[in-house]
Order: sequence, then structure tokens, then C-alpha cells
Amino acid sequence: MAMTDRKPDNIETIMAMLLDSAKTHGADAADAIVAGGISEEVSVRLGKLESIERSEDRNIGLRVFVNGRNAVISTASTDQNSIDTLAERAVSMARLAPADPYAGLAEAGLLAKDIPDLDLMDHTVPSSDTLKDLAFSVEDAACSIKGITNSEGGSASYGTSEVMLATSNGFSSQYERSGFSISTVALAEHDGKMERDYDFSSAVHFKDLRPAAEVGASAAHRTLAKLGAKKAKTGTYPVIYDQRVSSSVSGHIASAINGAAIARGTSFLKDRMGEHITSAGITITDDPLRPRGAGSSTFDGEGLPRQKRVLIKDGVLNGWLLDLASAKQLNLTPTGNASRGVSSPPSPSTSNWIMSPGTVSREALIKEIKEGFLVTELIGSSVSLITGDYSRGASGFWIENGVIAYPVTEATIAGNLKDMLMAITAADDLDFSRSNVTPSLRIDGMTIAGG
Repeated sequence: MAMTDRKPDNIETIMAMLLDSAKTHGADAADAIVAGGISEEVSVRLGKLESIERSEDRNIGLRVFVNGRNAVISTASTDQNSIDTLAERAVSMARLAPADPYAGLAEAGLLAKDIPDLDLMDHTVPSSDTLKDLAFSVEDAACSIKGITNSEGGSASYGTSEVMLATSNGFSSQYERSGFSISTVALAEHDGKMERDYDFSSAVHFKDLRPAAEVGASAAHRTLAKLGAKKAKTGTYPVIYDQRVSSSVSGHIASAINGAAIARGTSFLKDRMGEHITSAGITITDDPLRPRGAGSSTFDGEGLPRQKRVLIKDGVLNGWLLDLASAKQLNLTPTGNASRGVSSPPSPSTSNWIMSPGTVSREALIKEIKEGFLVTELIGSSVSLITGDYSRGASGFWIENGVIAYPVTEATIAGNLKDMLMAITAADDLDFSRSNVTPSLRIDGMTIAGG
């Protein structure tokens, strides 16, 4: 049944249209999400402006439930007729979908009621000229360092996003967030071989960005440190994951305790609840309520309240990351960890995934190693979360007698996550500008193969 066309004037109107249309076409229940934003990026290279790109978009997603079946559909069209057609198609799709006993809306008593203010929106709007100046500044800082011979450019960007979620059983809320970033890539050459590296800064609030001069100089020094790289030694050695790449290790833990993987039985940690899965002293918290956090949000993708949770305490696994469906499969209570986009159903995920710092510096970890490998870049991946088998390409620096001896390229590091996690020593360096906040990590007993 076609509805009278009316032009939506705000995000609340779009939501009401989506849910009303879903019910009109026969949905038992529905939820809807609207996500939109503005972004602008300026790119420069070797002192010349390369591009200024700006986008403004708004996308909508609708999930409908019909007799125990469901479907998700999305569009960028927000006029009344398009929304009506979208809802009709979604209901038709749901009627043909297989039954899913675990999918559904949250009970009213589980829905978020008190929405916190997490200071996620900075109303600073940098002009194109400001972004251009930042991009030039960060590249100039890199190119001014002796030994840098070329650049892949500098960039600066700004963006805002607005998200609203509403359900047919009464939840409706929205939040805005902002984001700013600068970055550059520097190149240098030695004996005919080119090396490159980068640095960047990103922040929710403009004033929290690192100075462009600092970012550019860091990119240059990282590049120069790679010159003259050699092959790694082959054998069993301690490995230090630099803060830049250590998040991959803690990220594997997050994936392994994801409720969807646990419900499917496809995680090497599926039977380890209440047991030591990492070395003592390792504590990991999921904190979606951190003010100005890169992964913070005021409610989850199903309208549940967010909560700070300690998933690993002194090495002991305390819980799973759960959305409604995985919680129902496991006969547990959902934890407010659902994430979703406009074109996909909710699924469990982390927010601000934070490993507590250790008591020693990264430099102290290096100093304790007679021979070992400092990894600063990971390449490719062969990691099985079912068995824990782990193999990654890597580059970085070889350590001898407690100091960095020379840069290393084309190495492979291998082990098994079950053993690796039990051999972690954490440094005290944390970068809270990221959503995965993990310090540099030392892991003993890794197998290293030179290229």
C-alpha cells in the first residue's frame, strides 16, 4: 500500500517512517538505524595540493521480523515512497528467510534508559585552508629531516557522524561524534633500495591531535631507521611487539571470546571460562563509556546500555562479548556489546579494548633481551582462531645484547596463541587515541624464520 509522500526533515522523522512502514506491511517487530555524516580530506604531495574531497551522506537500515524470520535491508533514499518500498521489500524478504530462533529485539526491560554524555562531539569545523595547512605542515616536517628523499604525501581530515537507533518496542536514541586526523608517509633510499614509513594522529577532539611537526618528524625517523635492513636469524627467540602492532595480539583475544564464535564452537578459548588464558598480571577491559574514546558509544547496536567490563583479570578469562543472539544461544545475559551497520544485523564486538600497562618501559624490555626481534610491522596473516596456530610476516629490528643492532625485513614469526598468551610481558606505554589500547608486548619462545 503506497503512502502519501512526505519529505523527511530530520532523523527522527525518517525513523518514524521506517518503523511505521514496516508495521504497515506486516512486520511483527522492527528496528531501524540511520547513519550519516560529513567528511572532508585534503591531500598534498611535495608541496603541491593534490586533492580536496568532501562528502555528505545519510544511509538508513531496516530490520524486520515476521513469524520468527528476519531480513535486513538498506538504502540511501529517504523520501516517503522509497522508505515505503524498502519496508515492503524487507517484509517480503523476511517471509522467505529461514527461521532464526535467536534473532529478535531486546525486551523492554533490557533497553538503555539513561544515555550518558561521553563528550564525543567537538563542534570545531576546520576550514579547507586549515586542513591544507596541516597537510603541508606534516609533510614538510617529514621532508625537512636529512636523508628523506621523497614523500607519498601528507593529509588532514575532519568528519562528523550522527547515528540514531529506534525499535518498534520503544527504544529511540541518537548520538553524534567528531573525528580529526593528520598523516604523512616518508621515503628514503640506501644502496638502491627504497624504504618507507608513516605516522599519524587521530582524535575525537581537534585540540587532542599531536602537533603536525611531531608527526612528520616521527614518520621521517621511522623511515630512516629502516635503511640497510637485513634478514632475521632463524631460530627460537623472544619477540617484542611494538605498540604499533601489539593491538593485533590483543585483537586475537577479542575475536576468540566473541560470543558468536563461542556459540559456533569455533574458538580455541571456547572451554576456557574461569581459567588462566594469559600470563598473570594481564588485565583487559572493554570500556565503551570512556569520554572522548575512539570506540565509545552511548548505547549498543541493539539499544542496550553500554557497560565497562573486565574480560580478563590477572590472566583469568571472566566473560564473553555478547549481543542478544549469542547470549540467547549460550543461555546468558547480553552484555551490551552489539555493533551493527545499516546493511547488516547486529554482532558482538569490542568498544575501547584496553590492556592494562605493565610496570616496565619498552626500552627496559629491549634491554633484557640478549638476542631477539622487535616487530614494528606485520604483513599478511595466517592465524587460526579454531586451533590458535599463528604465523605472520614481519619486519622491524634485531636486538643484540639489549640494544637494537640493525633493521630486519622479510621475516616470519610463528607460534600458537595458547602458548603465546601465557608468555606475555606488557610494557607501560599506552596510546589512548586508539580504540584498541595495547602496550608493547614481549612474548618469549617465538619461532623466527629469516626470509
